[in-house]
Amino acid sequence: MPTLIDRDLVVVRQKAKIIEVTNQYKLQDADGNDIGAVNQVGQSKAKKLLRLVSNVDQFLTHKLEVTDADGTVVLKLVRPAKIMKSKLNVTDGSDKEIGSINQENVVGKKRFSLNSADGQKLGEIQGESWISWDFKIKDDKDNVVGSVDKQFAGFLREGFTTADTYVVKLEPTCTGTLRQLAFAAAVAIDTALKQDDA
Repeated sequence: MPTLIDRDLVVVRQKAKIIEVTNQYKLQDADGNDIGAVNQVGQSKAKKLLRLVSNVDQFLTHKLEVTDADGTVVLKLVRPAKIMKSKLNVTDGSDKEIGSINQENVVGKKRFSLNSADGQKLGEIQGESWISWDFKIKDDKDNVVGSVDKQFAGFLREGFTTADTYVVKLEPTCTGTLRQLAFAAAVAIDTALKQDDA
């Protein structure tokens, strides 16, 4: 059985909430089986209250943990407070630095570079249009090695809750550090950018 990061298709399903003060997502396979989770960690009660009564998410640091079905942490993501562009620092479950995901622009098609721990650009995530929440994942030679597609969950679910659903597809050719960063970016796109869009 493949590890969580080795899977070629993962459905990222945000937990439906009327008001969101903690980011939580289920990771599922194509058949709807739970295979992992993404949970925001390290929030104080004061930070939750601040998120409840204000719209200051972009000015706060967010920490996420990606766990497999057994609850083992496979990736840790930290998005420091931002003014304009997001950055996600990525480590593995034992805190070994993998690299970073950097928002390249604030106007036009959304783009994120995928950089190794030593700063080398390994690839990029590109929005399909300036209003789209669908993304192509490319390697450093501009080959498409994956995609992230937002799925409509229904008017009542999306109209009155904070829930989003994304389908992440990675090609078998997307390997090593690029795959870890692509997976991290795909499961964290909502936190990296969408949370600040309101």
